Amino acid sequence: MAVARARPDVLLLAAGQGTRMRSKRIKLMHAVAGAPMVRRVADCAAAALRPKRLVAVVGFQADDVRAALEGACTEFVLQADQRGTGHAVLLGLARARGSARGTVVILNGDLPTLRPETLRALLRRHRRSGAALTVLSTMLDAPDGYGRIVRDGRGGFARIVEHRDATREERGIHEVNCGIYCAEASRLLPVLRRLRPNNAQGELYITDAVRRLVAAGEKVAAVRHDDAEEVLGVNTRAELARASRELWRRKAEALMASGVTLLDPERTWVDPAASVGRDTVLWPGVVIEGASTLGEDCVVRPGCRVVDSRIGDGSEIKDHCVVQSSDIGSRCEIGPFAHLRPGNALGSRVKVGNFVELKKALLGDGVKASHLSYLGDAEIGAGSNVGAGTITCNYDGRAKYRTTLGRGVFVGSDSQLVAPVTVGDGAYIGAGTTVTADVPAGALAVGRARQRNIEGWVERRAQRAAPAPASAGRGARRRA
Repeated sequence: MAVARARPDVLLLAAGQGTRMRSKRIKLMHAVAGAPMVRRVADCAAAALRPKRLVAVVGFQADDVRAALEGACTEFVLQADQRGTGHAVLLGLARARGSARGTVVILNGDLPTLRPETLRALLRRHRRSGAALTVLSTMLDAPDGYGRIVRDGRGGFARIVEHRDATREERGIHEVNCGIYCAEASRLLPVLRRLRPNNAQGELYITDAVRRLVAAGEKVAAVRHDDAEEVLGVNTRAELARASRELWRRKAEALMASGVTLLDPERTWVDPAASVGRDTVLWPGVVIEGASTLGEDCVVRPGCRVVDSRIGDGSEIKDHCVVQSSDIGSRCEIGPFAHLRPGNALGSRVKVGNFVELKKALLGDGVKASHLSYLGDAEIGAGSNVGAGTITCNYDGRAKYRTTLGRGVFVGSDSQLVAPVTVGDGAYIGAGTTVTADVPAGALAVGRARQRNIEGWVERRAQRAAPAPASAGRGARRRA
């Protein structure tokens, strides 16, 4: 009977600065398809391996990295003195108490396109081989900058040599180290403790530990992976862009396979964490960010950005809208050129038209705000109609206040509702009114100046503006 294998530990190396990025921020904090690349790696490891512990070794900008990994890692270890990958692994294994008897998967934090199935396959190969350590490798036409995998005369693993320490002959090798390892901690840890910085950089390399394992007669294996783009780290801005494109491409293929229409997949960016329902249509230039959820039969037209929001079945987001942290019900119509700032909740069949801005607004079923309005900190009852140019004046310079409209309220164009104010069910607000007090249900509120018509005024104005006749002479003009 097969014996169930214990879950491994994962050690995430996230301490280095990444100078080739030419950035003030640590490399690992740069976003790939909307999330810091180090978070992408941690989420991949968690999904693939369900580890007992996920320990991150942090260094540069440690607080930022910890924040990015919140909820993903079980422990953090600070590598205050940057002394290389071997030193980082030693610190991490020492912190993960009890792991010295199990398997540990060691990952660099700059592998955002790594697939869960690749990690699972590597772990299986490692355990079947009985090796003390297994390293993942790949082939590159231009391997400059990467550590080389050196093999013996029979094709077996011999050692890893860093590019800076490699001879001219070794630099001609095209098989490179990906920075992904499986190891038996009880066999790796003693070797790490004996490492000395015998290299040009004065650092402790995990690759030196690999060499010592081989010298001690331990078995080390190298598993070659065919997809180099997946398993190589991000070091430059160009590689950062390629990594994002790859994750967006994978998501687009998965969505289309599930019944979503992407009219131009190369120009439609959907976060890997987002979900989109069947028969929804996404036009070119659409960006879906975060854990957004789009229902079935939706349409999102060009130039729209949806962030951490839910869109119900059958709703349409028209051209050039921004929707942030909002909940939109079914069969709604948004835009074009609408801006939904965070905190909105819309019922079903709501219409939010062109150049309408919402912020922390609750709109009941069937509410219409079709043109040129700002509705902030507002609750609007079902069936109400908000005319063009309406503003909820929610801020007095010191604090925010709410506006509450009942069911079936009609607000005329160019009205201002000065919060805090409540308008009862079925009330009407006359066009151009400034509402500063509550309006009872069924009442008409009119708050504009009384109109006065002055008959004949236009003709008299024209006569006053007309020049005097030229024949009148100088004296006549003076008399006039």
